[in-house]
Amino acid sequence: MSILKDEDPRIHGIKTKIRVVPNFPKPGIMFQDITTLLLDPKAFKDTIDLFVERYKGKNISVVAGIEARGFIFGPPIALAIGAKFVPLRKPKKLPGDVIFEEYTLEYGRDCLEMHVGAVQLGERALVVDDLIATGGTLCAAMNLLERVGAEVVECACLIELPDLQGRERLNGKPLYVLVEYQ
Repeated sequence: MSILKDEDPRIHGIKTKIRVVPNFPKPGIMFQDITTLLLDPKAFKDTIDLFVERYKGKNISVVAGIEARGFIFGPPIALAIGAKFVPLRKPKKLPGDVIFEEYTLEYGRDCLEMHVGAVQLGERALVVDDLIATGGTLCAAMNLLERVGAEVVECACLIELPDLQGRERLNGKPLYVLVEYQ
């Protein structure tokens, strides 16, 4: 599910602040640069507000943010809805005991880690990242949370690249996005 562009005037303002950088980081990639959105306090606030409006009152106790840009959006959402923030990090970035989930990317393998005990059995979790492309990272995040007994309520991303069909890899788990780019 995504917000229809006509439905909320804030969406247009948000979309105009996302810069598309051709051929970055390699030829053929159209990089969705959110740093330009972050430079605009109104657009950044509108982004957070739209997510908060959706998740307030949904009894979500965990907001799990995927490294690195999920760390930008996740904490303010968590604070506003009264949930804890749990960082899902790349390997060897968290001290102490961790559990991990490996996953395959179109160009290799990667891994997400989470502190042991950060999420408890039965907690309701929201997974946050800036963008869904092929869906591999979101799937790994959901698997990690579900392995410790959390209920993943939904995944939330600022941007979706629907041509890459990442939504289809989520096995029916709801995905909420603010803007789509073809």
